[in-house]
Amino acid sequence: MLALGGLLFALLVLELLLRLMPVSTATLSGYYFDPDILSYPAGHRWTVSTGWDLRNAQSLRSNNFGFVADKDFVPDPGAVALVGDSFVESSMLDAPLRPAGQLQALLGPKRPVYAFGSPGTALLDYAQRVRFASQKLGVRDFVIWLERGDAVQALCGSGNVHSRCLDPVSLEPRTERFPEPSWLKRLARHSALAQYIAGQLKFRAGPFLRAMFTRNTPDASDSKPASASMRERDAANETAQRGRRVVDAVLERFFEAAGPYLVGRTIFIVDDYRGAAPRDPKEAFFQRQYLIDSLRARQVEVIDLAPVYRQHKAASPLSLEVGPYDGHLNSLGVHLVMEQVAGRLR
Repeated sequence: MLALGGLLFALLVLELLLRLMPVSTATLSGYYFDPDILSYPAGHRWTVSTGWDLRNAQSLRSNNFGFVADKDFVPDPGAVALVGDSFVESSMLDAPLRPAGQLQALLGPKRPVYAFGSPGTALLDYAQRVRFASQKLGVRDFVIWLERGDAVQALCGSGNVHSRCLDPVSLEPRTERFPEPSWLKRLARHSALAQYIAGQLKFRAGPFLRAMFTRNTPDASDSKPASASMRERDAANETAQRGRRVVDAVLERFFEAAGPYLVGRTIFIVDDYRGAAPRDPKEAFFQRQYLIDSLRARQVEVIDLAPVYRQHKAASPLSLEVGPYDGHLNSLGVHLVMEQVAGRLR
């Protein structure tokens, strides 16, 4: 009994201490304004930070349509909608240094910039935000920021889908929405200790338990027979062909959904590595260059960021990333990208 009381007292002390620190708080995300768009409640305030030591702490506020922005969205056909995932939201940066803030500064006050950024999304989710911005706000000009894998991540079950996606086998369209949070999750949202464990430490009970009861054995030999190498090459070719089929199907569905609303200027930004390119086993599936070529074949403007990053690396030792713990762009990296966009929009 004394041990239980001591444990509860220690948890209470931790809870109170963490409430004094910039621990990430609940975003309360949900489908508030559109059944296909996951956003935050209007006027919601919350805190975000990175890692156990609470780096890059920011206090965020959602606007009248539930997006992270320092201003409300009002109908304006002259506005520019910046659509994407966490690269557009850039919650770890101060508001003036985020993509919308920097693009606004470059374009001037006569061209409002609306940031429709939502973490953990892919290309078919972007189409729904294009539709929303056009229908609700009369926006005609769009800048759509793609990561390398944003096309193939539109497959259902990828972990990067908020609503619209394609079946990973048949490539037929489906809808996958987030379920309503359980009572336990609703309760945990109000606990700083629970938020610290789940948000800062990224602790997940399921993978942890699986790892505890899974035995991994080292390979007997690093050498591979020639037949194995041939099988790997065949598998890589099959992966690349599969990736192209997925890119084709996703682009077809994207322009089917967003095409009627892309009536003004449309610019796609396609991201790439900023430093030394690490080996990514999914790269053949992502088909980044094929995505760029396919977009250009549809007569849309594309900004390929690979040469932009290479030019910077050749001229400057400064990093473009937030840090080794966070691959998002820092304020300098955002500025390089927004300069490219502003040059096109001018």
